[in-house]
Formats: sequence, structure tokens, C-alpha cells
Amino acid sequence: MKKIISIVSLALLSLTASGCLMPGTTGQAGAEQGSPYMIFMYLGVMVLFFGVMYFIAIRPEKKREKEKKELLSTLAVGDTVLTTAGFYGVVIDITSDMVIVEFGNNKNCRIPMQKAAIVELEHPEGYVAPEPEKTEAPEKPLRKLFGKKDKKDAK
Repeated sequence: MKKIISIVSLALLSLTASGCLMPGTTGQAGAEQGSPYMIFMYLGVMVLFFGVMYFIAIRPEKKREKEKKELLSTLAVGDTVLTTAGFYGVVIDITSDMVIVEFGNNKNCRIPMQKAAIVELEHPEGYVAPEPEKTEAPEKPLRKLFGKKDKKDAK
């Protein structure tokens, strides 16, 4: 990921330094010196660069954060967890941002840690995930106003 970002930024930097992307400089291919279209081309390349950066760097990171948030929201007492340090333990108690984890067979080895230090989560056997509350879709007043029927109602 970082290699791709560095390659793209290095390519844009070299094009800018050579004068291909800067308006009013030498090295312009097929455009007059100081053409106003070069400014738009330069802005277009910059927009393209930031678009590529969004899809390469920002979007996957947000996806990982969302997955981690969902993982931690299902955390319950009795779950087996893997920490960032590589230790496996069992969750004993949960607070808003802290967790007490018991490591090994020794009942005296209980360590409080942040929820952010949990990498993987394994629920005990027989665990049933809580179902999200189902809310009914609100009525569509415009359909009633204009007399349109849903496909379900037409049958």
C-alpha cells in the first residue's frame, strides 16, 4: 500500500519537476507557452491524484476502522481474545473503554487493558449473536398523495 502511494507521488513529483505539468514552462507537449488549458490540466491531474489517494489509502483505512468497531461492539464477558502483544486471554470484565483479561490457567493473572489492544475475538461455543432491532420502514406519504401503488400492493 505504501509502495503504491510512494510510486504515484514520485511520478507526479517528477512530472512537475520536469515542467510537463506546470503551466508556462518548457516541456509542454502539444500546447503553447502559457496556455490557459495547462492550468486546467494541472488541476485535473491534482484532482486525479487525490482521488487515487482516497481509494488507495483513506477508504481501506475507514473500512478497517469500521470492522474493528463492529468487532469490539460484540465483545462480551467470557470471550477469548487475541491482543496486539500476541497473548490469548479470556475477558473477565468490561467497562466503557477498558477490559480486564485473564491470561493462562492461573486465575491470579488478570490484566486491565484498553479495548483498542484487542485484535481478534472468538466467542465461546453456544454463543448466539444478538439480533439487531428491526424497524419498520416509514410510510411513503407521496405515494399516497399521488395515488401510486407499490408493486406488492398491485398483486
